[in-house]
Amino acid sequence: MRLLDRYLTRELMIPLAYCLVGFLIFWVSFDWLAMAEDFRDAGMKLTACIYYYWIKLPEFISTTFPIALLLALLYTLTDLSRHHELVAIRAAGVSWWRLCAPYFFWGVFLSLALLFLNETWGARSAEHSAALLAAYEKGTEGKPASYEAWHDQAFFHNHRDGRKWVIKRYNAQTTEMVSPYVILEHSQKQGHRIEAESAWHTNGVWTFHRAREQFMVTTPQGEVLQNRFHEVLPQPEFTETPRQFKTELKIAQMSSVRMAKEAQISLAEIHDYYDLHEVIPPEMRPRLQTQYHGRIAWSFTCLVVVLIAIPFGAGSGRRNVFAGVASSIFICFGYFILMRLGLALGTRGALPPMLAAWFPNLVFGGCSLYFIRQTR
Repeated sequence: MRLLDRYLTRELMIPLAYCLVGFLIFWVSFDWLAMAEDFRDAGMKLTACIYYYWIKLPEFISTTFPIALLLALLYTLTDLSRHHELVAIRAAGVSWWRLCAPYFFWGVFLSLALLFLNETWGARSAEHSAALLAAYEKGTEGKPASYEAWHDQAFFHNHRDGRKWVIKRYNAQTTEMVSPYVILEHSQKQGHRIEAESAWHTNGVWTFHRAREQFMVTTPQGEVLQNRFHEVLPQPEFTETPRQFKTELKIAQMSSVRMAKEAQISLAEIHDYYDLHEVIPPEMRPRLQTQYHGRIAWSFTCLVVVLIAIPFGAGSGRRNVFAGVASSIFICFGYFILMRLGLALGTRGALPPMLAAWFPNLVFGGCSLYFIRQTR
């Protein structure tokens, strides 16, 4: 059967390549038209715009790949059906499920590949492209990347270890802190806190400079506030990492409206947030859980696409190929509506987060399995 699998795969990969490139060109062109005025106002030249879209490429691939796969599968199966190749394969004694096995394999493989892309390159795509555009808008292009990484009035609460960080300014690129103030809630010293002029994360250790350490000391006269001054005060027991600080800032700045539109927070960032927050605010819990399940569910759209395409394409007979294009547009439109609806309901807590994220996959996948049984 390996010869048959290679043949069916080859028949799929060629139209898939064409569809993916075509959809990417269309998506980039559409976005370019929408962003043209912003690029002009920011003073971005053609090379800067090309670099901007190179950064956003993973985001576009994540969006367009399931659509391209659906259209390619519909075209391939419709073409095989029109030339009676599927009938010939079935007549040779190949079962319907065995015939579809290579498509199921590629559906699972591409789903895992899309999940990997989203969690690595794609996780930084939107953030870096937005930072590039902001740098041109503020006239800071050409300056070090750290110039645009400053955050004012940053707050970070490590519930696990009992530390509250209040930072006047924090640079997420260089880890530099200006006027950090740390309250140690689990310290054996009562009222223990550290206030410094600056702090850096060097060699895996947070080091405070020109720091004042305060805590209460019991004396015969009563409790007295004691101050200790340090030119340099390393704190190796502070386990917070720069990545966790960046995650905290990203989640704190992301509104519920943006979370309801699409899954924008990576699984690693959500794990970091849960790791340091034993108590999640009630309004934040459904948002994070919906983002978590939505991130996984979207990647497995490729497998759902395979399930959708098989009954629509293989059962088409002599139907015109353009009917497959119309079907794919209608299916994608319905899927995106259900996906947005599910994320919105899950973010607001109207549906359980897992059900809200997986709802489109369950609906389209379940219906497709029913139609596949009817087709065979």
